Amino acid sequence: MRKHTRMNDSKLRNRKKRRRLRNIAVLPSLITLMNGLCGFAAIHFAARGMNEPDRLWFKNPELTFFAAAAWMIFFAMVADAVDGFVARRSGSTSNFGGQLDSLADVLSVGAAPAFLMLRVVESGLQASASPLFCNIAGRLLWLTAALYVCCAILRLARFNVENAPEESAHLKFSGLPTPAAAGVIAAWVLLYSDLMPELREQLPGISWFAPVIIYLLPFLTAGVALLMVSRVPYLHVVNQFIRGRRPFEYLVILIFLILLLIWRLQLTLAIGSMIYAMSGVVQWLRQRKKKVESKEKRVESEG
Repeated sequence: MRKHTRMNDSKLRNRKKRRRLRNIAVLPSLITLMNGLCGFAAIHFAARGMNEPDRLWFKNPELTFFAAAAWMIFFAMVADAVDGFVARRSGSTSNFGGQLDSLADVLSVGAAPAFLMLRVVESGLQASASPLFCNIAGRLLWLTAALYVCCAILRLARFNVENAPEESAHLKFSGLPTPAAAGVIAAWVLLYSDLMPELREQLPGISWFAPVIIYLLPFLTAGVALLMVSRVPYLHVVNQFIRGRRPFEYLVILIFLILLLIWRLQLTLAIGSMIYAMSGVVQWLRQRKKKVESKEKRVESEG
């Protein structure tokens, strides 16, 4: 009798699971799939990209394959932000949507940025015939990309476990978010692919900065990879500073940032992404300093 009851309970649970899978939120899921498709497109463009000679099929003289791959990563970041917002606003958040979002993120902001960095640095070093490009350097470069992918997967898995569907739970992040880490890589690739040829024509005195980015990219990739799996606190920029009513100064700062993006899009994205990545570290150091000072004051008062 007890065994028969257990079998009935098991069948009932299976029916409920099947019923939940039949009823999914269509619009957020489509946006999430666009996130994954953008990541796939980024890998495709990065595989074809050589910075100078190759151009896109519509023959844009400024947009290289590497730049297109970076833009695909940014489009994936926008889709990643929109799908969660749409799901929470429509009250259609679900475990299926959360799992689908993380699977798409593994491709778009996990594998794609690492592969893009790998191809950009490899092609840049080969084009310049650098003596540093040898077997050991190539292996270290591959290990850096692999480190980023592993940290991105771990960060997404931890987010799935600790995430809550409520809007109030999306004001801060523990560790650098994977889209922000991908944005750092994509922004600096854009700066190398798009902005540097323009600077070489207009300001030849700083043409030396293009190869510097090539050597800087692996260190940036390793740095953001470690920040992803850290417990360094990061603010949710949209929820904290833009959404809802804010002081007048916020509007002035936002207009200033928009004007900077119009003036120098790639340079502003590169600097802005670095500022956000370092903001969490600065905040963490301040918190540590306050804890040490409060501990010292407590010891002095007890003494």
